[in-house]
Amino acid sequence: MTLGRQIALTAALLVLAIYLFGVTDIDLWVQDLLYDTQTHQWILDRNLQPYRWIFYDGVKVVLVLFALSMLLSLLLGRKSALVQRYRQGILIVVLSALIVPTAASSLKKVTNMPCPKHSIRYGGTYPHTVVWEHYPKALNGLSPTQCWPAGHASGGFALLSLFFLFKRRKNQYRALLFALGMGWVMGGYKMLIGDHYFSHTWITMLLSWLLIVLITKGVRTLSPEDKSAHL
Repeated sequence: MTLGRQIALTAALLVLAIYLFGVTDIDLWVQDLLYDTQTHQWILDRNLQPYRWIFYDGVKVVLVLFALSMLLSLLLGRKSALVQRYRQGILIVVLSALIVPTAASSLKKVTNMPCPKHSIRYGGTYPHTVVWEHYPKALNGLSPTQCWPAGHASGGFALLSLFFLFKRRKNQYRALLFALGMGWVMGGYKMLIGDHYFSHTWITMLLSWLLIVLITKGVRTLSPEDKSAHL
């Protein structure tokens, strides 16, 4: 499938997902399984260790170090034959590591969507809403919330860009599975502590892929690929 068709298909799936989760109770069905109504607690306490360090703080450090290592390889390894061969793919990975989380964080600041932990259903003070709705006028005094899309998981899903680093099909699919695993582990942890609904992570996955394909199209247009590269 061409990049243009990938962009169109992913954009359509993203719009469909936003609509589907907005008009159904899928999020509530899933989140109810993760919340104990007797103790009013989520499956995991957000401060419980070593889970917080592994799935939140630690994984963020690893992703930042990985992105920095890729950037340094571009800057310091310009004369390396390997870097020259994979310069285009490395550039896609670096740009994705920067743009995908930034885009997710920027959207969070304007969508004003509450987390599950904020919802009245789970002991909070905010009504359950969808992204195209506004709070009732009587609740306009509530502080803005920043829970849509899933910012933490976006760091993991940015690794979907590794698909475009590799040339051999089996390595591309290995990279894809690895990145999906990282994104869903990070997103799943945030669901278990009441920070995100299922849809937040699903939509972040689609948004991340859309941005990565757009980045890839731009890079390939501006920076032709070395056809001799095989990995």
